[in-house]
Amino acid sequence: MRYALYFAPAAAHPLWAAGCTWLGRDPESGATNGGGAHRADPRRYGFHATLKPPFALREGAGRASLFAALSHFVDEQAPFAMPPLVVATLGEFIALRPVDRDATAPRQPLRELADDCVRLFDEFRRPPSADETARRTARGLDAQQRANVARWGYPHVFGHWRFHMTLTDEVADAGLRGQLLADATRHFAAALSEPLRCDGIALFVEDAPGADLRLLRRFDFAR
Repeated sequence: MRYALYFAPAAAHPLWAAGCTWLGRDPESGATNGGGAHRADPRRYGFHATLKPPFALREGAGRASLFAALSHFVDEQAPFAMPPLVVATLGEFIALRPVDRDATAPRQPLRELADDCVRLFDEFRRPPSADETARRTARGLDAQQRANVARWGYPHVFGHWRFHMTLTDEVADAGLRGQLLADATRHFAAALSEPLRCDGIALFVEDAPGADLRLLRRFDFAR
């Protein structure tokens, strides 16, 4: 079983419905609609942006203690306006990304939230096995990313973190990728026109290896 700390739009915001419809699965209600092609991996993970990547609980840590720590953390947090998002490419993927890339620079609220989630909840993370570490570091990572894997279990944290809400699998064909980009742009246009706030953290869980991740509980910011 693995847990993950994600940003997910509020259930009442049109972006949540648009994202779940696009992927074909609502990880909170469990409803499915099939979705479209070329989005199997993001469908399994659910509509989200990663704050702390999936992790297994270390020995001696239980779900109740994780819940308690999250409840304490959100009690000290205040909602903030999310930067405007746009449908864009991310390598060979399609994703929602901030229009202004400086929105996730150091000392920006979204970046601070992600950094805090990685750092403060690392006490709950079970260290990866040697095989897991080898898989993580066999991807042409730079020195800092390798150091991140060694210390935090994942390469794309802190200075290497980029806010994104993945919408497709990796699509090598440029023509197909362009079509998916156009389709997603139309699909998300109305939802992205609505102001969006970050008002909490969504705790997702993967009940077994390879299982669809589900939204276990939303922890709302209190201040």
